[in-house]
Amino acid sequence: MIPRYTRPEMAAIWEPQNRYRIWFEIEAHACDALAELGVIPKESAKNIWKNAPESFDIDRIDEIERTTKHDVIAFLTHLAEHIGEDSRFVHQGMTSSDVLDTCLAVQLKQATDLLLDDLDRLLAVLKKRAYETRDMVSVGRSHGIHAEPVTMGLKFARWYAEFERNKKRLEAARADIATCAISGAVGTFANIDPQVEVHVAEKLGLTPEPVSTQVIPRDRHAQYFATLGVIASSVENVAIEIRHLQRTEVLEAEEFFSKGQKGSSAMPHKRNPVLSENLTGLARMVRAYVTPALENVALWHERDISHSSVERMIGPDATVTLDFALNRMIGLVENLLVYPERMQANMDKLGGLIFSQRVLLALTQAGVSREDAYTLVQRNAMKVWEQGKDFLTELLADADVTKALPEDEIRAKFDLGYHTKHVDTIFKRVFSE
Repeated sequence: MIPRYTRPEMAAIWEPQNRYRIWFEIEAHACDALAELGVIPKESAKNIWKNAPESFDIDRIDEIERTTKHDVIAFLTHLAEHIGEDSRFVHQGMTSSDVLDTCLAVQLKQATDLLLDDLDRLLAVLKKRAYETRDMVSVGRSHGIHAEPVTMGLKFARWYAEFERNKKRLEAARADIATCAISGAVGTFANIDPQVEVHVAEKLGLTPEPVSTQVIPRDRHAQYFATLGVIASSVENVAIEIRHLQRTEVLEAEEFFSKGQKGSSAMPHKRNPVLSENLTGLARMVRAYVTPALENVALWHERDISHSSVERMIGPDATVTLDFALNRMIGLVENLLVYPERMQANMDKLGGLIFSQRVLLALTQAGVSREDAYTLVQRNAMKVWEQGKDFLTELLADADVTKALPEDEIRAKFDLGYHTKHVDTIFKRVFSE
């Protein structure tokens, strides 16, 4: 998590002040529940809320931790300095993981809400660009080679559908990660009533963890970070297509290049796809956090802390990085320049070969075997590849082809509109909701 790739809104979630505020609320809500159960005096529970500091002295907590070597104890000691005598009722029957794991759930929930907002804004931009370019015909490519016509709008529609799936995945991951554990040492509730957990969960917008040992099971976290990794891969999916489309030899789309922007320190003519390349790199980083999250699932017995150092890093870094990437992508898509004239010029480069399948199918429907039809079409197509011939001209000059198909029928197979006739159907499928 470095400032260059960090938005303040997401960074604030992982700041110590927010973390300590959540820790306090967990402890204070637990005290309220204990007071209702008659375990501690109700007045003491009120005083804990009343006497807590407005903001926590992070330097003081760090100072205490240098002695205790324990972050939660350092926090509780600092809290006691403000609360006084009633502090003896804080953390009754609880263990550190009750605070740490429940806090992490709250922070991940807060971070996810920002990410879901990012996705909503990205979806809106993708939909807008899809409709703007719906009928803008370009060549489709498989293996990087010209295939058959598509439209630029279908690219945006495909990305929209992918990120709509990602939103559903993230909503499911949010629900799965938002669990609360206030179950005490090794998770047996021996020293704290399960109703305390229910109360704290309700106050924090979480769900009680069914079985928590001394920690919340890490399969939940593994799924969460894996979901972030999938979303990051979708970011790269868009970015790498834009990078390809901006290549000089293609140049069907291009990142917006602002006045005064420089592309190269050495070559003044350069206009590079730096945003898309940056997104590819950021996607790699988010995916890199998935494997440690998967490895955190296997802990010793009821708990160990091998997961702790990992999550202190990947929690902030994965969410901050993905948040930045999504916001960068929103601007990239919104300002992306598209060049329909270049799309047409590229389609014309192979002299009509993009219509080869239509001719193949027409020959089979005219009674030619598929093997023979393929041979007829391919031998004429290779003249275009190797000699720069025109595909339609070669077909019309091939007696074996014209024997099976009349000229007007051959010419009819070179209609661009044939390839775009179902674009509206696809758009209805994608945007019907």
